[in-house]
Amino acid sequence: MKIASISENLNVEKRVAITPEIAKKYNSLGFEVFISHDYGLHLGFDNDKYKSEGVNIIKNDKDILINSDVILQLGLPSDENLSLLRENQNLIGVLNPFLNKEKLDNLSKRKVNNFSLELLPRITRAQSMDILSSQANLAGYKAVVEAFAFFEKAIPMMMTAAGTVPAAKVLVVGAGVAGLQAVATAKRMGAIVFATDVRMASKEQVESLGGKFLVVEGAENLETEGGYAKEASEDFKKKQEELLSETLKKIDIVICTALIPGKKAPIILKESMVENMQPGSVIYDLAAIQGGNTAYTKVDQIIDKNGVKIMGEKNILNKIPVSSSNLYAKNLFNFVSNLYDKDNKKIKINLEDEIIKKTLVR
Repeated sequence: MKIASISENLNVEKRVAITPEIAKKYNSLGFEVFISHDYGLHLGFDNDKYKSEGVNIIKNDKDILINSDVILQLGLPSDENLSLLRENQNLIGVLNPFLNKEKLDNLSKRKVNNFSLELLPRITRAQSMDILSSQANLAGYKAVVEAFAFFEKAIPMMMTAAGTVPAAKVLVVGAGVAGLQAVATAKRMGAIVFATDVRMASKEQVESLGGKFLVVEGAENLETEGGYAKEASEDFKKKQEELLSETLKKIDIVICTALIPGKKAPIILKESMVENMQPGSVIYDLAAIQGGNTAYTKVDQIIDKNGVKIMGEKNILNKIPVSSSNLYAKNLFNFVSNLYDKDNKKIKINLEDEIIKKTLVR
């Protein structure tokens, strides 16, 4: 069987779906591997590195797509490339079925099998394939590093003969995978860290990392069976707003990570809350691509509101593409291994397997 990946649009996506290390593993499973010419060159993975692992380098993407059984990507390919896909081919990636419903419906009608990995169930067996966790971990880390780079004071407390520099105070909004990594990273760098989340299960996790969990009075546990946050009631939002309004007056850096799958990000930091923050404070909004957690967030722009800098990028993982590609490629390999019938050397779509059933977009 032939497994392949074509180059992404580097203006949008710098990660790759197949690294040289993972290409070797596909070969050992019995796949022939095909990639575009200079596929990983921007990450230091030149053609020779791939060739040394038995990968076929093809200059024409059309030839790759027409002749492959399994196609691995980050996002959905261009319309022109999608038109080349045929019956029984398997497209695997982060296909965003909420935004790309019509395109995926058309592919399904042509009997292309579309697997969108952000739909993976949160079960133990799927952990090694969980792209949301692996990528969110890196995003939470990088958001703290980026925010600290824009903060014009020291982060840890420093005691000197000339006086004491107080530790920076950090608030993490949303204590999922990205948020918990942000808590851990900020704590390691010497900040005093606070966090808030609608899921009460997060309290113990935040405190285990040395953070202080802000509890909304009368809070209910707003967690879905799949482990994701669900939308809060109006009463909860009001109480959370009151708590955050007071807390933000003494916070230096805010990391926003609150997302609801398939929906616009909730606006948690209202205009008045941001305006009450100290000049020189920094907000990094990881939810920017889904509308943002602040009233002022704009994608790929730094907004200055009375001296408070609000930042949000379309894809923060483009700033650490080698690390994120390594993890993403491993997640994909584990998913394909589960999908592949090694004895009969074919893709087997077993809908009794929860992993396959939940990720197949039909």
